[in-house]
Amino acid sequence: MVVLNKIYTRTGDAGETALGNGARVAKHSQRVTAYGTVDELNAVIGLARLHAKGEMEVAFSRIQNDLFDLGADLCRPEMERDAEAEYTPLRIVPSQVDRLEREIDAMNAKLQPLRSFILPGGSALAANLHLCRTVARRAERETVALTAIEGVNESAVKYLNRLSDWFFVAGRIANNDGKDDILWVPGANR
Repeated sequence: MVVLNKIYTRTGDAGETALGNGARVAKHSQRVTAYGTVDELNAVIGLARLHAKGEMEVAFSRIQNDLFDLGADLCRPEMERDAEAEYTPLRIVPSQVDRLEREIDAMNAKLQPLRSFILPGGSALAANLHLCRTVARRAERETVALTAIEGVNESAVKYLNRLSDWFFVAGRIANNDGKDDILWVPGANR
């Protein structure tokens, strides 16, 4: 259980923050950048949820909870020492990636194949989903950059990759099952 009695602690005033294992790192470290971008994505999803109803809103709830799991995963380095931890660190697991794949397949089954790229927009929900997609891609890039420096749970990277695809397909669903997608017209303004 998380208990937050005091919101400001002053421990970060010198530009450092604590990771999940207690280690202190610079706030601009690649690890903090990666999980900070995941946090940003979660906030953007909160905006998209304002336009969602029914099954889509329920899916957003699952994804937002997954993103807190992902943030916990990314803020806890040294996976090889997980067995020595005081408690079992929270990690993204393959079943979370598999669930996204099943949901993508189910949504995509309703859609006609694309014959052009889609311009972000359409309905308010679709526009917000495209924003979620781009922030998810950035979170993935930041997490992949972290893998070049130190170990990262491979399921975390896969989750972010599938999540951006999920947002793309969900954006098409939000545009009247793709019927109201705004298609790119190459060279239209020459």
